[in-house]
Amino acid sequence: MPRPCIRRRVRGKPNSSYFKPAGIRMVNLEETGLAMPEFEAIRLVDLKEISQEKAGEQMQISQSTLSRILESGRKKIADAIVNGKAIKIIK
Repeated sequence: MPRPCIRRRVRGKPNSSYFKPAGIRMVNLEETGLAMPEFEAIRLVDLKEISQEKAGEQMQISQSTLSRILESGRKKIADAIVNGKAIKIIK
């Protein structure tokens, strides 16, 4: 049995929980889910330009865990942009 996931501290909240390409109906779109820890990691590191070490401290996780979460979130966003998918922020 795998270890239970430790809750991450998430302070930022998105203004919107859904993003989609303009001009395409929702029924014709695939969807990519972005988890709240991924959203928070991207917000802290990419938007606020905080180092991964300090961002990990703020989220109460190690830098290596933050790095994995950040990589996963960036990959999902890149996939959605390149392939024209909608992004849903999962709370």
